Amino acid sequence: TSEILKLPFTFSIAMAASGIAVGLNKGHITARRELKVTPSYKKGVQSKRTKFVRDLVREVAGFAPYERRIMELIKNSKDKRAKKLCKKRVSDLRLGTFVRAKAKVEELTNVIAEQRRH
Repeated sequence: TSEILKLPFTFSIAMAASGIAVGLNKGHITARRELKVTPSYKKGVQSKRTKFVRDLVREVAGFAPYERRIMELIKNSKDKRAKKLCKKRVSDLRLGTFVRAKAKVEELTNVIAEQRRH
């Protein structure tokens, strides 16, 4: 039988050990330990206060010039170009990597979709 581990940071499937030293389910049979939830499991989850503050700042300050330019590219269906520009801009601003650039493009795409809804 297989059971799915329900940890916040992994979604791998663990096979039950068979007690045999070889094979797909090799390993000593052990009992699962019940681990208590620690504060570190909540790392990266945005709090209500943080979300409120960021929304307020966005409302007051608006978008940065590079964000407005990226939004124009997205509106003109130039997603690939937007990601490239964002990668360059986000890297220039010392914010990090292409992964963060993709996240920024996704965020701005959601903003545009929200504007179209209202």
